[in-house]
Amino acid sequence: MQIELRTSINRIVSNDAVPFMYVCLCNGLTDSQIRGAIAAGANRPKEVYAACNCNAQCGCCTGTMLSIIRDQSPAEAQAAAGD
Repeated sequence: MQIELRTSINRIVSNDAVPFMYVCLCNGLTDSQIRGAIAAGANRPKEVYAACNCNAQCGCCTGTMLSIIRDQSPAEAQAAAGD
């Protein structure tokens, strides 16, 4: 399954080109970790941070995180969780 990732400047990056993408540089969170947190039930950036055992720092990643939350369908969330 090919997933497109939107960066904070709306540039689209294909998952085939990059094995993972850092979304939050302050906490070192990748798109895979964020998708895993969403699959575990996180629906807001604050819940994603909590699931990853960290807190928001500068907040620059929250827009991209919200895009990932909105783009990930329930079926994709279950697939990311390995169900």
